[in-house]
Amino acid sequence: MKKTIIPEGYKSLLNLYETQTAIGMLKSIFEDELKKALNLRRVSAPLFVDPKTGLNDNLNGVERPVSFDILQTKTEAQIVHSLAKWKRMALYKYGFKPGEGLYTDMNAIRRDEEMDNLHSIYVDQWDWEKVITREDRNVDYLKETVKSIVNAVCNTLEAMKKLYPQIPVELSRDVSFITTQELEDMYPSLSPKERENAYLKEHKTAFVMQIGDLLKSGQKHDGRSPDYDDWKLNGDIVFWNDVLGCAFEVCSMGIRVDSASLDEQLTKANCDDRRSLPFHKMLLNGELPLTMGGGIGQSRICMLLLAKAHIGEVQVSVWDDETIAVCQEKGVNLL
Repeated sequence: MKKTIIPEGYKSLLNLYETQTAIGMLKSIFEDELKKALNLRRVSAPLFVDPKTGLNDNLNGVERPVSFDILQTKTEAQIVHSLAKWKRMALYKYGFKPGEGLYTDMNAIRRDEEMDNLHSIYVDQWDWEKVITREDRNVDYLKETVKSIVNAVCNTLEAMKKLYPQIPVELSRDVSFITTQELEDMYPSLSPKERENAYLKEHKTAFVMQIGDLLKSGQKHDGRSPDYDDWKLNGDIVFWNDVLGCAFEVCSMGIRVDSASLDEQLTKANCDDRRSLPFHKMLLNGELPLTMGGGIGQSRICMLLLAKAHIGEVQVSVWDDETIAVCQEKGVNLL
């Protein structure tokens, strides 16, 4: 089965340079919408971290980070997978108060990523994080934040359609909330991705909740590192993508672990060795602020709102021969 599938009759609505201009406008508009919606301030972020700090995102625990040695310090550094844990430490160092947060441009390399229409080894996100209170650690607060992000995406689409009336994309602001266990109960014979496709085909915009723990079947809907999201209070924002005819994730987010949920999840994930790392020790001791946060895919948002069929149309990366050949055959311009 081909990894890259270009829909029959697909043609980009914007030429190569129009696309580049639109990407810049879209990112600027969405950043403004996001920071207003969540009360965020922009900060600078690292491209690499010291692995001894425990700050890199371990993703599913099997992906290999890109590492390199530093001549002057005689130490190793890792290119980030994401800034899920770094942001929480940054909020602590900046002294942010409840209700205040930060966002940043995150650029990462995930060299073990399987390439297809939606995935590249280059990852670009708006990584955001905000301080919350103990009382905010609940599903209702999570849902309200999800609605705010969905509205920011939809507001950006409306602005882009005024600039480019040929864009046919329609998105729903009406978010359907569903847990991964409810999805498994509804579609027991389907794979997790097939369940999302079936559900989103009907509901158009959804927040798929509670990702990381085992379902009743003994399987996971998807992997989540045990040391940033609370698996009971997290999820993915997913839209229906008309161009590709599939569920399309744009944001992974959640209320972050407190000391109790971190303790539980480290044990469940067989990651007790992380307890001795500086970040984890601070968390277990209750020294870091309670937070919520997530990553919003920049290329994903551009793909969705500009009606693109392949992520390589909105970002520059390295592709395998099959992807290049399929895109050339279908007239798709990879940047």
